[in-house]
Amino acid sequence: MLKVAIVVLADTETHEDLARVHNALLAAKEFKDAKDEFKLIFDGAGTKWIRELSKPDHMFHELFDLLKGKSTLVCSFCAGAFGIKERALASSIPLMEEYEGHPSFRDLISEGYQIITF
Repeated sequence: MLKVAIVVLADTETHEDLARVHNALLAAKEFKDAKDEFKLIFDGAGTKWIRELSKPDHMFHELFDLLKGKSTLVCSFCAGAFGIKERALASSIPLMEEYEGHPSFRDLISEGYQIITF
């Protein structure tokens, strides 16, 4: 079984950003379908996608909804900095804050996760 952490850093402002989040969601779905262990982590400006993807009319809402659960996470510090912490909590997306309010990538690597960034 593979272990992968897919990290979304892309902002929400451009067509390129939209393509990057779509690629991240598809990668997470591929690992999920294969029953691999994965984490989909929204970090930095990527935390803003939580608000966008939570909208029922967003083109990737259904895919995002399919992936939500214990494997979809958001950086606590960045969620606060980008004003989406309440939206993340309302969407039942756990906050990561292992290292100074941020996800610990060292912990992920020490647990055997490969990290892919989008």
